[in-house]
Amino acid sequence: MKSHTVRTHKSSENLPRVDQLAWKIAEVASDPVAVEPAVIEMIGNRIVDNAAVAAASVARRPVASARAQAMAHPFKRGSTVFGLPQSQRISPEWAAWANGVAVRELDFHDTFLAADYSHPGDNIPPILAVAQHCGLDGAALIRGLATGYEVQVDLVKGICLHEHKIDHIAHLGPSAAAGIGTLLNLPTETIYQAVQQALHVTTTTRQSRKGEISSWKAYAPAFAGKMAIEAVDRVMRGEGAPSPAWEGEDGFIAYLLSGPKAEYVVPLPEKGEPKKAILDTYTKEHSAEYQSQALIDLARRMGPKIDDLSQIESIVIHTSHHTHYVIGTGANDPQKMDPKASRETLDHSIMYIFAVGLEDGGWHHQKSYAPERAARPETVALWHKIFTVEDSRWTERYHSRDPKEKAFGARVVVTLKDGRKISDEMAVADAHPLGARPFARPQYVAKFRQLAEGVIHPDEQKRFLALVERLPDLSDQDLVALSFMADPERTGDNNARGIFDWWSK
Repeated sequence: MKSHTVRTHKSSENLPRVDQLAWKIAEVASDPVAVEPAVIEMIGNRIVDNAAVAAASVARRPVASARAQAMAHPFKRGSTVFGLPQSQRISPEWAAWANGVAVRELDFHDTFLAADYSHPGDNIPPILAVAQHCGLDGAALIRGLATGYEVQVDLVKGICLHEHKIDHIAHLGPSAAAGIGTLLNLPTETIYQAVQQALHVTTTTRQSRKGEISSWKAYAPAFAGKMAIEAVDRVMRGEGAPSPAWEGEDGFIAYLLSGPKAEYVVPLPEKGEPKKAILDTYTKEHSAEYQSQALIDLARRMGPKIDDLSQIESIVIHTSHHTHYVIGTGANDPQKMDPKASRETLDHSIMYIFAVGLEDGGWHHQKSYAPERAARPETVALWHKIFTVEDSRWTERYHSRDPKEKAFGARVVVTLKDGRKISDEMAVADAHPLGARPFARPQYVAKFRQLAEGVIHPDEQKRFLALVERLPDLSDQDLVALSFMADPERTGDNNARGIFDWWSK
């Protein structure tokens, strides 16, 4: 890997293209390096993972709404959409939109955390949709996804967005555009323009993850993927983009990040170096914000040590800056303590999550968020006894570049009414590569089968998994079939109409 310093340049400096971050990303994307077997295996795992969480969310209103919007944009070649028959083809940007919402709705797929946050599996829907529409094969898809993961992870390692309240989809738009560029074997120049265009149109605020969190939290990554497809299409027709996007004197760094004097360091593979960043990422066993994964496992471990939860006086979670200020009491966000809060808000309340984890000994992607579950008086009482504090040791481990030291956990101190204290700590979730039960292909398949039960017919499950097993050898026709049809009675479609299907009323 080579580290690249990125800073603002005055227009009069006339920064050469070859020195711009977008060009360097485009060079990585256009480098025809072979994809290593471990990366191919993990790409297959994440395709299964995305399908699993999409199956679990297929009937939820935001997913049904996005699918209805997509269905209003049929296309003769087109791409497939989760839940629909393979014969029903949709324009690729709208297929990516629908599938992106399905994947993101439950906050249950893969994650990478460094200087910023990300869910790199969000690259899969737009890159797969373009591959299907353009008649490409499994090998091309693998190359495109390896790039998408690489670029997003590298941007997340080097550039912090959240401290400036910029949503992390600003890293996803460029990574998806780069991945599509690799997929289509586009010239460096074209990818360069598309990456910049995608950055320009996917920069939004983090209010989508603050206060009363709405369904836009699930729609935001799908929007970035849709915009990436449109950006690539536009520049393939000869159009350009605002340039230099990151380094310009009125650009991203100068006015949206740390200002004209700031410098960022972004690592990228050197020419001929394999794209392996996907191996640095990790998925979720539980449908909740990633910082809660280890804490759910810790609650499951601590619960049996406490005879009577009603005898708890207080619970203090000593954790990282991120956990404390984003999903903890450091956010000063009253919605995180509100039994009537939305699912999306409860997902970002470690106080609620830890309380339910203690009471239930685990977590369920639907039952744990049910309004009646959140409103239980004993749960509310316990929930309101939980506080977070930042601990410099956990913050340091959160930001560590050493994968053996990097952690997303906490130390929990439970104080009982009689004065006794019970404490324990956990650095990484059980499903993490360094955890007690690391996820590999069997665990991904088990997650898929569990979440697909009652939604996807067993024969359809078997067909989909068989395609993933031979991913590198899939033909263009096989790739179009890399989706699933759900039981029509389980898709949650409703009669709501919008602009796109106005005349079907």
